[in-house]
Amino acid sequence: MDKPEWIKQLVRDWRAAALAAADRAMLAYAEKVTREPWAVTRADVDALRAAGFGDAAIHDICQVAAYFNFINRMADGLGVELEAGWAREEFDATEALEG
Repeated sequence: MDKPEWIKQLVRDWRAAALAAADRAMLAYAEKVTREPWAVTRADVDALRAAGFGDAAIHDICQVAAYFNFINRMADGLGVELEAGWAREEFDATEALEG
C-alpha cells in the first residue's frame, strides 16, 4: 500500500512539508538535539512552550530524540552491521515508505 505523499515529504525534507506550527517547532528542536546538542538553550525549550507543548511533552520530545541518537551512536560506535535489506547503499527511506 502506498503511503500518503505528506509522509514521503517528511522523509525528503520536513521543512517543505505542510505541517502545523507545533510540528515544525518539535522537528526543529529534535533536529537541533541531533545535530548540535551543545547548542540547545532555554530559548529552544521556550520555542516549544510557545508552540503549545507543556513540560511533560517537551521532556518526551527530548527523550525520544536523545534516545534515538544514543542507540544509533552506540550501534555505529560498535560497528554493528545493518540487517540484510537495510544496507546503506540500498536503503532509500522514500522507497521503504511505499511498502
